[in-house]
Amino acid sequence: MAHKYKDKESGVVLTFGGQWVSWTHTALAYSAFLSALFIGVALHYHKIVENEWFGYPQEWFPSVSATIGDRYPERSIFMLFIAITSGPRFALVGLFYLLTARPGHVLPKAVAISGVVRTLTCGGWTYITSTDDHNWHDILMISYLVFTIPWTAGCLALSPPNAKAIKYRKWLAGAFFGTLVPLIYFFIQHKVHRVPGAYTIYAFFEWALILFDVGFDAVTALDFNTFEVVIRDVKGASKGVNTSSVPTAVLEKEKEKATAGVFATGYHLGDALNIASDVYHGFIFWSILTSLGVVIWYFPLWHMGISGYEALVMSTISPALLGIKPLRSLVISNQRITHLLSLAGLLAYLVTDPVYRLFTVGFGVWMGCLGWAATLYSDSAHPARLEARILAWTIGLLMSSVAKFAWYTNNPIWPIMHAENGGWNGTGLVLAVLAALRFTRRAPMQTDNTAGKSGSALLPALGLGGLLFALHSLLSDTSTMILWVWDGYPIRGPVSNVHAWYTIAAMTGGLLIGVYRPGVVASWTAYGIGSTGAAMLTLYSEWFGYYGALILTTYLMAVSLPIIGNAAKKSPATTFGLGFFIYNFLVLFHVWVVAYAFVPGGPLVREHTDWVMISTMLLIGAGVFDIISQKPSSRKKVVERRRASAWGHRRYHVGVLGALNVLFLCANFLRFPTNDYKPYHEKDKLFTAGIWTIHFSLDNDMWSSEYRMRDLIKEMEVDVIGLLESDLQRVIMGNRDTTQFLAEDLGMYVDYGPGPNKHTWGAALLSKFPILNSTHHLLPSPVGELAPAIHATLDVYGTLVDVFVFHSGQEEDPEDRRLQSEYLAKLMGSSPRPSVLLSYLVTRPLEGNYNNYVSDVSGMHDVDPSDWDRWCEYILFKGVRRTGYARVSRSTITDTELQVAKFVVPKTELEGAVAWHLGADLRDKRVQEHEVPPGWRFPAMFRGEGVRGHRYHVFDEPRYYNY
Repeated sequence: MAHKYKDKESGVVLTFGGQWVSWTHTALAYSAFLSALFIGVALHYHKIVENEWFGYPQEWFPSVSATIGDRYPERSIFMLFIAITSGPRFALVGLFYLLTARPGHVLPKAVAISGVVRTLTCGGWTYITSTDDHNWHDILMISYLVFTIPWTAGCLALSPPNAKAIKYRKWLAGAFFGTLVPLIYFFIQHKVHRVPGAYTIYAFFEWALILFDVGFDAVTALDFNTFEVVIRDVKGASKGVNTSSVPTAVLEKEKEKATAGVFATGYHLGDALNIASDVYHGFIFWSILTSLGVVIWYFPLWHMGISGYEALVMSTISPALLGIKPLRSLVISNQRITHLLSLAGLLAYLVTDPVYRLFTVGFGVWMGCLGWAATLYSDSAHPARLEARILAWTIGLLMSSVAKFAWYTNNPIWPIMHAENGGWNGTGLVLAVLAALRFTRRAPMQTDNTAGKSGSALLPALGLGGLLFALHSLLSDTSTMILWVWDGYPIRGPVSNVHAWYTIAAMTGGLLIGVYRPGVVASWTAYGIGSTGAAMLTLYSEWFGYYGALILTTYLMAVSLPIIGNAAKKSPATTFGLGFFIYNFLVLFHVWVVAYAFVPGGPLVREHTDWVMISTMLLIGAGVFDIISQKPSSRKKVVERRRASAWGHRRYHVGVLGALNVLFLCANFLRFPTNDYKPYHEKDKLFTAGIWTIHFSLDNDMWSSEYRMRDLIKEMEVDVIGLLESDLQRVIMGNRDTTQFLAEDLGMYVDYGPGPNKHTWGAALLSKFPILNSTHHLLPSPVGELAPAIHATLDVYGTLVDVFVFHSGQEEDPEDRRLQSEYLAKLMGSSPRPSVLLSYLVTRPLEGNYNNYVSDVSGMHDVDPSDWDRWCEYILFKGVRRTGYARVSRSTITDTELQVAKFVVPKTELEGAVAWHLGADLRDKRVQEHEVPPGWRFPAMFRGEGVRGHRYHVFDEPRYYNY
């Protein structure tokens, strides 16, 4: 009998179906993991179920990483099978490419590349364990997970017309990504909350990921039965022939639904680059706009009052110039020049003089607002282009939040950043120029929009102003609303470096709702839901308040499309000019509620964040009313036209959203807290406590000062530190949080203190020791600024020690300060535990309110009663042995020195009794440095001239004490 193919007749002796590549890969991959599991359980069960917190019997099932880790022989056997698996794996990727490749199509090549890179990174984290190199192991593991996304989505999009394969791929992909949610949840329960048994449950989900991951690739066996090796297509599937009973159109629709149309037919790399450039240009706009408040804030901060430079907040109202018709035509016709000129805001970091730097940023904001208003107005004649512009602008905000999270709430291209403190200004500028050129690649649709003459522009302007403020004040940083609901320890709500992605997810979901369900968004029902979320955020703390934040976030992003789209169709001078003016008013309003003691009319709005929120939502409601009040027939026509349009840009924007979410999760993984922090002098049972007023993290030259603060705190070996003037979560301060960087870089637990909705200038606590409990206090302030305080209980070498962080009211309000001193004295006196106060008291030693803080009521002692040259910062203590005290000059970081003191926790009851009852003469007796153990001494590097402008000053050296 003749062979079917001439090849066989000419001597081919071996042929087998392509499906055997898939089956071989599946069998070897499962064998690698399961053999390691069985051998590990048999030989090292108790060791591999043990983690950093618990062992058997609380934890009774090993994780994947523990199973395949460092133990012999399971690690060796696992590596052997993985090595053997690599051959079928590369063959599987190659066969899938041959099956799906089409002339002129980019997607099959991109999917094949992602498959190859994914395979290589799998080998990387397999052969480089966390013990070998923890950083590279994590980088390769994250890379593997990242490339799993395009591989999975691409396989779904490119699936041959095989109904069974498509069904299995959908199920397994859904199961894989769905498993990530409980996996992350139980990992947090284990890592952060240290729940016994949580890691075992996490391990089950981790093993499920392996099963689903390998199983997804096993589905290729259903496609590869069309291949026969010597490889020849025997069924024509590589030509797109449908051998299934299900119609091709139905199958294509299933694939498009499964991938949200992101990889639909017509995908082109050039179009993807265009959309990416548009989004990056939106990111540039938000980066420059959010930097304006920070550089303005520098001046009232150093003038201790209104400086006059605050007038530059009005840089945003430049769209009002578009009311002049010849100028409007000129700007619209020359959008490229306008947008390029706005990049001056990025060049500002090269300007060293703070005044000129401010004016440079102001010019960039002026041109940016003018350019974007002109672009949106011009493109309003073309609904698809207008939607693409709005999406670029709103996704740019999301990208800004992602970048700020990766840089610990600083934007790497802000003018307060440079190479010395982590800035990427040069890189950002080059990309910005390229993006601006591509953003303005198309000619304007029109130089005048006759449609804009119909209908009032007032209501759209009100809605736009409220929306702009809400987006900027609440969503320009993922930690802002988390800190609104923060309420101390034990943790009962979200944490910025663990749960911030929920905000990004809500922003993403809101945009998708706005794009695909526009009729739902522009309704009073949606407005009512958004308003409910605003009320929950304003009135409640912890998780319930944060649920309100997520509802509000989703609504704000969703309603952005109809509100901005409606505003773009009206007179730009009114909608954008007046809209930005209203935005400016709300910015000042939300600063006035906390800065009431320093501004005219401030007491009228004192502590009324609720009024700010109500005003914001009412303004947004005005914009919604204008949309709803339009003729129903025209509204219906618009909605139908949007749904009927196959607007190609959407798939690219969805892809950008997906990529930004992945990047955020990668940064989130790298920032995940370890909670294994160690004090500097654990053997000596000693801790160093400090107090520092950080002046809102802007140094004398208008640079962000976190890095410099980090260096001094680390070199002074401070274990517990109170930071004052630390609340930066307002528009005027850049919506930042210095404590995140300091805590994570220094390895410390952190209590942010009273949140930004508590109307204080901030008080924070960082500690090398676990914070077991903390409460926040707002001390009596009938006239002046609110005085924040933290009362925290720390586990210091097994002894409970209370730490108080406090910022007194200002000098001009003596009655406030008296009431505050009495309140705090009673609060400290109520603690029966050893205690330390890290404070800003505004009093002279031994005079006035000092005698309330250091009194029988409080039970506290001054760290050094003989130090007469103090007014602001003080350290007090009781029940611990103070061994040293030093004052370190600030250099140009802030306007206040760093004060530190060293304490030893009593080891026995006798030492504890001595610490509590020792007389002042013995307690305050000083000794020389050589008389104390080496571990009790302050660093010698700050003696004499010191380093970087930091030295021991006032008494030029540390002081040491006998008891």
